[in-house]
Amino acid sequence: MIISTPDLSTADGHVAEMFAEDVAEDGFVFGHTRAMAVNPEAHAAFEALIRAIIPSLGVRVYEAATLGAARAIGSPHCLLAHGRKSLRAGVLTEAGLRAFAEGDDSGFSEAEQAVIRFSTRLSTTPALMTDEDAQELRDAGFSDRQIVDIALAAAARNHFSRALLALAVPVDTLPGLDRSLSTALIGITGTGAEAQRPADR
Repeated sequence: MIISTPDLSTADGHVAEMFAEDVAEDGFVFGHTRAMAVNPEAHAAFEALIRAIIPSLGVRVYEAATLGAARAIGSPHCLLAHGRKSLRAGVLTEAGLRAFAEGDDSGFSEAEQAVIRFSTRLSTTPALMTDEDAQELRDAGFSDRQIVDIALAAAARNHFSRALLALAVPVDTLPGLDRSLSTALIGITGTGAEAQRPADR
């Protein structure tokens, strides 16, 4: 990563809060946090967007949308971070997360798997999406607000993940995540082309 990032010892305001959260949680500041700290206003706006999305979806659906998008993009930063978050929140077991890394989404409910398919298509072939994609979510029981927020969650992950990839931000080891599981998640290169509707794709 060639960009210069704020120094921990002189950080203040929102940057200091970003750094302090990482240090309190894991004992160091992640590379992706340092990169996003170059524009703290944009990072704060991103956090505000996520806070506006989660309440209608709940943690499980939000993480399904996020992990689905991150896997389709092939984002190691977000797969590791949200893989660990999903474990800690009880969204997935370690076996379920390992299966997800291998393309098996059975650790998620049928409705959540529809969210993963939607997020995958948004992340790989958005120009080809039609009302049928949103209809699959509606058929799975999601409301109009939830459908919009699922799209926003997946799109937000594209924004964050692709920015980190474009800046060549180093991937840090994530404490508390089994090494072999981390390796499996980092090894994901995207499975978007394989995400088809059950009946017609």
